[in-house]
This record gives sequence, structure tokens and C-alpha cells, in this order.
Amino acid sequence: MKKSLVLAMAMALGVTASAYAANPFSDVPAGHWAYDSVAKLAAAGVVDGYADGAFDGDKLMTRYEMAQIVAKAMAKGADCDKLAAEFADELDTLGVRVAKLEKGADAVKITGNIRASYRDGDAAEYMKLRTRLFVKGQINDDWSYTGRLQQDEDLRDNAGSDSVSLNWAFVEGKIGGLKATLGRQNFAINTKQIIDCEFDGAKFAYGKDVKVTAFAGKASNAAELAYIAGTAEKPNTYSTAKSDDRFYAVDVNTKVAGIPVYATYYKADQYDQEVWNVGATLQVAPKTALKLDWARGESDRKVANDDKNGYIATVAYAGAKASAPGSFGVWATYYDMPANTYFKNTANTQSAVMETYKLAGYGYEGFEVGANYALAKNIVAAVRYFDLEENDGTKESQNLWTEVVFTF
Repeated sequence: MKKSLVLAMAMALGVTASAYAANPFSDVPAGHWAYDSVAKLAAAGVVDGYADGAFDGDKLMTRYEMAQIVAKAMAKGADCDKLAAEFADELDTLGVRVAKLEKGADAVKITGNIRASYRDGDAAEYMKLRTRLFVKGQINDDWSYTGRLQQDEDLRDNAGSDSVSLNWAFVEGKIGGLKATLGRQNFAINTKQIIDCEFDGAKFAYGKDVKVTAFAGKASNAAELAYIAGTAEKPNTYSTAKSDDRFYAVDVNTKVAGIPVYATYYKADQYDQEVWNVGATLQVAPKTALKLDWARGESDRKVANDDKNGYIATVAYAGAKASAPGSFGVWATYYDMPANTYFKNTANTQSAVMETYKLAGYGYEGFEVGANYALAKNIVAAVRYFDLEENDGTKESQNLWTEVVFTF
């Protein structure tokens, strides 16, 4: 983008020709066709010259430089929603909250996605359509509301037994130096291998270079409680969960020698279960990351496999982006997770081991391989293969999971 094109932006910013006492740029003399517009932009603090005092109107600019100009214009109250949308990523890097500055945007925004998924293998066939609608409303400059309406439809069932639920309903904002999220929300942090669950609760985060997050709440429905507390499939091993059981977590995220690391403590009232989790993400090659998780768990319940230590390792290359057609990613994961080292993780539905056998007293081990690909803008397909077994080897499960997600 040539710098001279910024002058065209002057019209969008409401800048018209006006005589200023002096133009600060040596290469834009009086009488130049752009003299008045450049002078006004400079006087408003929207554009700067170079160290030699030149404007260099024909010089190519980076997107980051253009975003700086847009940010300054927005700070002056200019109406440039389209430019803000175009340079949203760069503005975010600069710390500019586009949602606050787009004065002409609607106060309430609705987005969503539709996922068609199919699973085949040892477990029962799974073929579902899931629709999610996200509603976000700005309360004021610092607080917003987010709701998520979800419909799940079993495509094998002709009885019309689909379900609809409001499984997110929270407000988010600042309390002093804290970022607070209050209400029904998803709690899933880091690699999501320890917990990925909907809760009614409160989350507080503080810090940037060292970010500390604290959470307290209870699972939002009985099904979530069953995963966290165990099931009655083996009556001598488990009892039913209580509706007032609470869940707590404290997480610390930072970087050590440039490597993202975290340490998290989880506690569930049911069976007084505690899990410590530490992990790191290492860039081992361009676009290739090695993610490592170690978890140690204990509880008062009796389990067939009482190993306390669990391990997960994932190697991932790139990843499909909904905004970039043709982008793709591949990954492979190894699991060795005894029953007390996790609650409900993100792979429970796809793998079917945790769905079918739940926490049947052993935990699980094995591997997963997968790939995803952006078929077109906002359309991403993925396939995952799981070969898992309970830690004692008595039950095995091989499953293929496929999905296509449409985002709007």
C-alpha cells in the first residue's frame, strides 16, 4: 500500500482541504496537490514523517504502519469502521479494542457455527448436527454480555428428540485490575486435557507476562457432574454426584526462556479429588509444536488403577484457519491418563472411550491422529482416529471421528 493512498482515507476521516500555517514535510511544498490534506492529517497527529523530514508519499507501507494510522484516526473520533475491520488483527496487536471504537456498529452481535459430525467404530454410531448461536451485547465500555444457544440433533433419531439449551450466559468486564467472567461459562484452559466443561461460576484473571486465573463454580447440569464425579456403572467404585458439589482451579501462565509454560491446580468436592497439571509448548520446527502435559491426581474414591501420574504428548503441524481457504494441519497425540488425573477433557465425545465407559475406574491410554483442512472460507473439515483402551487393557476402542464446521 502506497503512503499516498492515505490521502484517499482523508475523505473517509472527514478530512477536507484546509489551509494550515505550515506543512511539516520537506517533499510536500506549497502548491502540491496533496498539500492541504497532508497538512491537516499531520496537524491532527494521524500521520508522521520520517527522520529526514520527508513524507515519502510513494513509499510502500506495511499493514502494521497502516494500522497505526487507523488507530490514531479512530482515537480522534473518525468514523472508519471498514478500515477497523480490515486491520482488526493489527489493531489488536496495538492494544486497540475495535469493538469499543466502532461507534456505528450494532450494540448486539450474533455469530455462530454449525457442525455436522459422524463417528464410526467400536462404540455406538454417532451422527449429529450441532448448531451454536453466540449473542454478544456491549453493556458499556468495560462490560459485555455473552450468551450461547445450542441445539443438538441426533440424525439417526426420527422421534424429534433434539435438545436446545442456553449453555453460556455470562457477563465479562473489569474489576480494578482484574478481568472477571461471571455466570454460566465454559471452563477449559491450556490444552483442555484435564477439564472442558460448562459451569455456573466466577473466573478472575490478572496479569499479562505472568497471567494468573482463578475459578470457582459448579457444573451446570447433571451430565457434566457425572463426568466429574464418576458414574454408577461400577457401584462398588462410584456413587452419584451431588448437585451442590463445587469445582475450583488456579492457573499460572507465563514464559520461561521464551517457552510458554503453565501450572494448574484443580479440586472437585466430590471424592475430594485434586489434580496438579503442568505443561509446556515447544516450537521444534517452523509451524511445528510439541505440547507436553503431566498431571498428578488423587481422590478419596476407590479406583481399579490407582496410578497417580498421567502424561499426554502432542506433536502438531500448523492448523486449518477458517479465514484461510486451503490451510491445513495435522497432529498426533499419545495419552496415558489414570482415572484420577482428569475430569472431563475435550476428546471425551470423539474418542467414545470416556463416553461409553466414562470413568470406569481405570482411566485410558493410547493414541490419536488427526488432520483438518479449510475447504473454503469459514468451512473447515476434520478427521480424527482414536485407538484407546482402559489402563488395565480390558476394554479397547478404535473410532474414526469426522466433522465439517460452518462458521458465520
